[in-house]
Amino acid sequence: MTTWLNSLFVDHALLRIPWRNWGVVESGRLYRSNHPLPWQLAEAARRHGIRSVINLRGHRETCGSDALGREEAAKLGLVHADQPFESRGAPHKDRLLRLIQLYRSLPEPILIHCKSGADRTGLAAGVWHLIQGRDAATAAAELSLRHGHISAARTGILDAFFAAYAEAEARGLDFETWLATEYDENALRAGFRPQPVAAWFTDKVLRRE
Repeated sequence: MTTWLNSLFVDHALLRIPWRNWGVVESGRLYRSNHPLPWQLAEAARRHGIRSVINLRGHRETCGSDALGREEAAKLGLVHADQPFESRGAPHKDRLLRLIQLYRSLPEPILIHCKSGADRTGLAAGVWHLIQGRDAATAAAELSLRHGHISAARTGILDAFFAAYAEAEARGLDFETWLATEYDENALRAGFRPQPVAAWFTDKVLRRE
């Protein structure tokens, strides 16, 4: 009971019952959502044949939603992997590389999720498009207001990440080469400026991780 109370009220899963924030990144291969409750994960597995889950929040020992999700994934026989990202920080190169490795090694279809399914999930969905050979504009479109992403806030640094690659793409550089040879997360962080009101809203009201 304590785990459920923590999930519903501390981790705000109560809000995720009516708001599923579901999305199809590539049918039959990759799907996205906010942090699923056990029956939501079971329904996704039944309807879409989900075989793997990538948790973009990482392992959180005191989070009820984390414990419930892991338990349900094990019950369903799903592969469960952790690859944490920040919603308001420049993506770390090593974490991006590991995400790509997970995409190429885990059984599909895969479900990716963070807490709200807006920012980190949008980043990971965009990376998926890029390693499939799609362009930066397609990747950046996964960071949308439809999924709750606010580009003017500190979470907009993720948009800046795709914009940085778009410049390299225009020079004919593929994503993985750019990531390995040119991407500079410190420069991205130093050059990004959020709008104060939007940053306050996402940080204090939405409490994005």
